[in-house]
Amino acid sequence: MKRTFLLLNLLFPISSYSQTNSDSIIIVRREIYNGDTIIVHTFDEFILKELEGKEARERYLKLVRNIKKTLPYAKLAAFRLQMMEDNLNMLSTKRAKDKYLKATEKAIKAEFIGQLKNMTVTQGKLLIKLIHRETGKNTYEILKGYRGNTTTFYWNTMAKFYDANLKDEFDPIEDYQIEYIIRAYKLE
Repeated sequence: MKRTFLLLNLLFPISSYSQTNSDSIIIVRREIYNGDTIIVHTFDEFILKELEGKEARERYLKLVRNIKKTLPYAKLAAFRLQMMEDNLNMLSTKRAKDKYLKATEKAIKAEFIGQLKNMTVTQGKLLIKLIHRETGKNTYEILKGYRGNTTTFYWNTMAKFYDANLKDEFDPIEDYQIEYIIRAYKLE
């Protein structure tokens, strides 16, 4: 029994160091058991889920591809939104703010409209959730704050034609797989 325990104790640290990088292992404490020192580790949280069949694996890999494509846009949207807020706070008149918003919208459309049109419906839905994840606001609230109720209602109605909703929010519990992929592939 002691030999088995000692053997497992010796092999466990070797296998854990070879399976993960050193950033994800933290030595919590050392315990002495019958004169032997046992190192107690803590590892990063992970979700172990076996993919059931070829279709599940393909759906998972498609989700990975879609996240890799849409996450940079969500991060850029959060950055641009923060930059726009900062610039709007520096302007004093409503007219100057309206002029700045129109110029910014025109520039963003010119830069990204072609790329966003090439996205699939699934990628668009994912982008809506990721924008909420990055900004803390859903796209409906963001659009309503800058464009008003009528325009926001119009775009939300258009989104519903594609079975999407601008009010969708990122829920870390419900969307655990998205969060796991972002962390596992170090996309942040």
